[in-house]
Amino acid sequence: MRRVVFNQKGGVGKSSITCNLAAISAARGKRTLVVDLDPQGNSTHYLLDKPSSELKDTVADMLEQTVSFSVFNRRPDEFVHASPFHNLFVMPSSPELDFLERKLEAKHKIYKLREALKKLGETFDAIYIDTAPAMNFYTRSALIAAQRCLIPFDCDDFSRQALYNILNEIRDLQEDHNDELVVEGIVANQFQPRASLPKRLVSELLDEGLPVLPVRLSSSVKMKESHQSRQPLIHMAPKHALTQQFENLFKVLHGEQVELEPLAD
Repeated sequence: MRRVVFNQKGGVGKSSITCNLAAISAARGKRTLVVDLDPQGNSTHYLLDKPSSELKDTVADMLEQTVSFSVFNRRPDEFVHASPFHNLFVMPSSPELDFLERKLEAKHKIYKLREALKKLGETFDAIYIDTAPAMNFYTRSALIAAQRCLIPFDCDDFSRQALYNILNEIRDLQEDHNDELVVEGIVANQFQPRASLPKRLVSELLDEGLPVLPVRLSSSVKMKESHQSRQPLIHMAPKHALTQQFENLFKVLHGEQVELEPLAD
């Protein structure tokens, strides 16, 4: 399964959600790949414990060879790095993505990522794609390459307005480029169950028929500690409440039964 985590708004937890779901997938025995398409490289740094600027053989290198004539292009798996965590691999980001974007657009290479990920799907059980907070060439490539899309939502009114724009953009891409893509759900992130605004916003989205997933990811300093230690929560704090929420989210996405805690009144 190829799954993209996308929102045009920054700071909504795309990288945290991508990496922690992927880490759970790997811990469950699935050979799992994270593809980091954000030039900031947060997922790369989180899982490989190195800034993307220090790495060679990145996703930018893989894409660049599609616009450079060569008889011997390298295979997509040659740009995959093993993480310190069993079964978890990363195709790292690069600052070069910013400089490469215009060249890829000019050469109409929007489908090249899909070709590469389909090939990688022969050896990986699950592929998670992290994206930049923008509707640019790379996020469109990711949405064209993916089968499922998760949309993080951080429960404020600005995010709600942006959500409608995102859903419209995805609908256009589904119609024109990828009828296989399904919006798997909206993930309420940094949710505060005792605050009235987040509950009201989520309730209103559900009343509108939007696919808000039943698991809420709470706001916790443990997430920041996880970033600092470069360890996904399932490895750093397996018993923590937020870790359990991520595990419940994973179960929901895979059709497993979940007992959800009631939200505070």
